[in-house]
Amino acid sequence: MRVVRVHGIPSAARLAEAAACIAAGGTLIFPTETVYGIGCAPDDAHAVDAIFRAKQRPADKPLAIHLAYAEQAATFARVLMPCAQRIIERLWPGPVAIVVERAAGAASAAALDGETISLRCPDDAACAAILRATGPLAATSANISDRPAFTGDEDVSLLPDATLAIITGPTRLRQESTVVDCTGESARILRHGAVDDAAIAFL
Repeated sequence: MRVVRVHGIPSAARLAEAAACIAAGGTLIFPTETVYGIGCAPDDAHAVDAIFRAKQRPADKPLAIHLAYAEQAATFARVLMPCAQRIIERLWPGPVAIVVERAAGAASAAALDGETISLRCPDDAACAAILRATGPLAATSANISDRPAFTGDEDVSLLPDATLAIITGPTRLRQESTVVDCTGESARILRHGAVDDAAIAFL
């Protein structure tokens, strides 16, 4: 694994390196405001499998799609229920992922061909720059499953099989995102995280 340490937003050369890594079917460790993620192209079955193997991730847990822009959600969602739209409008970019019905054919590898998909738009300038360069990434936290997530202080070589790691220092929130089921009329929290439950209940 190649590890690149940068301060602030990665340079154009580093962003090009990240984009080339993804285009070549590689896996990328990248910062978000919550924890570091490991990601790949959403439709690259081989790269998705590489993430599952690197993390020792259960085979039935799909990857989430990380977006540079909230508008990209429409590419992956068959429909955005009103509760999903409210979260997008009020809490994105931010540390909350929404589970929605998946658009036909969208990110089939990342979603394990399931009917739903998880979408997130991180609130981190370096992450946003990376996602603009690479395009949306299918990703999950950069750690061995059931072990603490990597937040920038620990040894990133815990996932040595990753192709490239861009490290910008400790993450701001240092805890995982909140995950919300938005497939129905009202939002339902699936995983408690960085967003206060009351903010979701208010929606």
